[in-house]
Amino acid sequence: MPYAVIYALIGYLSGSVLYAEVFCGIFGRKNAIEQSRDANPGTANAFLYGGFWCGICTLIFDMAKGFVPVYAYVHMTQMNLAESNGLALVLAAPVAGHIFPVWRHFKGGKGIAVSFGSLLGLIPMWYPVLSLAGCFLFFSLVIQISPNFYRTVAVYIVNWLIIVFSETNLPKAVHIGVGLISLLILLKMHMSQEEREKMTFQLLWIKR
Repeated sequence: MPYAVIYALIGYLSGSVLYAEVFCGIFGRKNAIEQSRDANPGTANAFLYGGFWCGICTLIFDMAKGFVPVYAYVHMTQMNLAESNGLALVLAAPVAGHIFPVWRHFKGGKGIAVSFGSLLGLIPMWYPVLSLAGCFLFFSLVIQISPNFYRTVAVYIVNWLIIVFSETNLPKAVHIGVGLISLLILLKMHMSQEEREKMTFQLLWIKR
């Protein structure tokens, strides 16, 4: 557990660096995030208001700040993951840092890209990150939920249920970690001040 606390702290501090703001400044779009519709310092707004390369750089670094501490904890501490409940903290810490960044008065982004990075850090345990990606694809292409606010809520609820109830040999700490990530993102969505449009569904096989 002491190792887990150290890596979780590193993950939180790393997650607190909001690269959308960093790269918008580097690419000459310093106030782009503030001018966006929801003022969310995340990857989507980096693409929309900072440009393609700003978005790419933000995506890479947002995922990396989740990936690095988790991957390092899993592969460098030689922990028995089946018995290491601390892994749950390490998984969730970068997401917590992004959503509640200490450097920005605890007002951050939604944590979507960094959550992918955290789960990717579990490799060769691919199932959690592939499950999350599959949920996003399912609710974007098969059962299309709009707007993004409700799609994100559905994705993280369903993904957590899949992780918990699927018959896999994932460590218990991964179940808990995915649950913590989902709770953090759902809390952020609940606290969001963005205008919420009416939720709509569109089935892939039914044309309007």
